Amino acid sequence: MALVKFAIPKGSLEKATFDLLERAWYKIYGRERTYRPKISDPQIELKILRPQEIPIFVAEGLHDVGITGRDWIQEGRADVETLLDLEYGRVKLVVAVPKDLDVASLTDLFRRFWRQGRKVRISAEYLNITADYVKANPLYRRTFGRKEPLVITPWWRRGTNDRVSIYLSFGATEAKPPEDTDVIIDVIETGTTLERNNLKPIETILESTAVLIANRRALRDRQKREKIYDIMTLLKGVIDSEKKLHIFVNVRQENLEKLLRALPALKRPTISPLSAPGWYSVNTIVEKQQFLTLLPVLRRLAQGLVVHEPQQILPLEEIARNEAHE
Repeated sequence: MALVKFAIPKGSLEKATFDLLERAWYKIYGRERTYRPKISDPQIELKILRPQEIPIFVAEGLHDVGITGRDWIQEGRADVETLLDLEYGRVKLVVAVPKDLDVASLTDLFRRFWRQGRKVRISAEYLNITADYVKANPLYRRTFGRKEPLVITPWWRRGTNDRVSIYLSFGATEAKPPEDTDVIIDVIETGTTLERNNLKPIETILESTAVLIANRRALRDRQKREKIYDIMTLLKGVIDSEKKLHIFVNVRQENLEKLLRALPALKRPTISPLSAPGWYSVNTIVEKQQFLTLLPVLRRLAQGLVVHEPQQILPLEEIARNEAHE
């Protein structure tokens, strides 16, 4: 069977990605010593890459499946299939300016600077997203039409409108204002780094999480698709299990119907007669956020409540439907 090449991210998403794989019952070997760690599934070949690179490499077929951020898919304009939101690595891409600059939006800043005859300097790692966002600004469109803002890197320049210049940042973007740039476009989790550097966010461009992506051609290959959907199933099982509880209760026969009406279930509760006449065991899956609401009902109607946190809840029917659609 052909190996499935699986690209996993280095950097801020790395630890959470390895934790997720291990909770999905994969064993990873050599992760501290190599960019090519081994995984317990012999049909999967792992490689650690920067998340910025993974969307392009997956789109081009250099890797069959990968984990990266939604922000880097959009930045790379990568033609990939997004299979699953992994719900970690949650960040916002924001427009930020010095706190002492009295503007509440990018439009306010453009208006002020252009009236004063000043050019706007923007520092960002996300050149494509930034350029698209600037061009979509209503004031920019009215003032410059379809004219491209100037994008500057050490290797090339594109665009002609130097009234807005976008400089490639190689990190520490928050340190650039006010001497080197007027505006930054950068990712934040809590906003603490902006606060420490005397910056304030004025607009949110997008919100991003880690996602599982696949190469479209790989999904048309029957053998690779099988393995990719195995990976997806196990990872989704971990994500779903974090939101749910598995409960077991004993209930008298006269209270059984009342209890069943109160209980939500993944499909329907499992009901088993106990050895004592007139008693039943009921087990089901409930949402964690519903449990405290259900507890008064369980106290009134049931006895012997046992609660487990499941490690995996595998959505087999849902995955099978998706695979049949492919």
